[in-house]
Amino acid sequence: MLTNKTAIVTGSTSGIGLGIARALAAQGANIMLNGFGDKSDINKLRILLAADYRVRVGYHDADMAKPAEIEKLVEQCIKEMGGVDILVNNAGIQHVAPIEEFPVEKWDAVIAINLSASFHGIRAVLPQMKKRNWGRIINIASAHGLVASVNKAAYVTAKHGLIGLTKVVALETAQTGITCNAICPGWVLTPLVQKQIDALAAREKLSLDMAKILLLSEKQPSQEFVTTEQIGGLALFLCSEAAAQIRGASLSIDGGWTAQ
Repeated sequence: MLTNKTAIVTGSTSGIGLGIARALAAQGANIMLNGFGDKSDINKLRILLAADYRVRVGYHDADMAKPAEIEKLVEQCIKEMGGVDILVNNAGIQHVAPIEEFPVEKWDAVIAINLSASFHGIRAVLPQMKKRNWGRIINIASAHGLVASVNKAAYVTAKHGLIGLTKVVALETAQTGITCNAICPGWVLTPLVQKQIDALAAREKLSLDMAKILLLSEKQPSQEFVTTEQIGGLALFLCSEAAAQIRGASLSIDGGWTAQ
């Protein structure tokens, strides 16, 4: 379905981003990976993905908090692979604290990576998408883009803002072959969520298994984690012709979290 298309997936060396990269590559898309980690491990991952799916796989270590590096990521993808057809804004960080105790530098970092980075990426890829009159922009928001939780002021603010940005881009591209939508996952067992489980277990003096159950029971009625494969499948659908008139949508994949 995506042969001869190229996708940038930010934050794709693990977790949700890697799941989306695999789904797109399986349908023939060339992939530009991005994220932090051991360079040799990332190179092995790049080689493995290229071999498994017989596509081109590149890598750029852009820090998504730095606009100039985001521009370089896009420029490298265009230079190496001929363009950017799909942009998945997935990179994200989290910090949990009451507002009065929330470190200012943590607020700035969460807003920069979870919200501003998407603006900078979209701004960089749109001109060449418009030239080809085709593109797919997928912003990975969160259930926290639709509802709030205590102690997550920066994350909730960033994800709500990302949904607003999604709608504006969708309207500005409404009469083109470019779509922009948001995916809103609930709890997914990623390294980011595992840290929250570890913290909950330590705070409440629980086993890790009990902490997982407590975390899911609080928010997610299915009491099952969303999988990265399921999110990858939804991203793939948004890239399809069947989704050409889905524009500015915020698609929940959250085990019933926001149905409550």
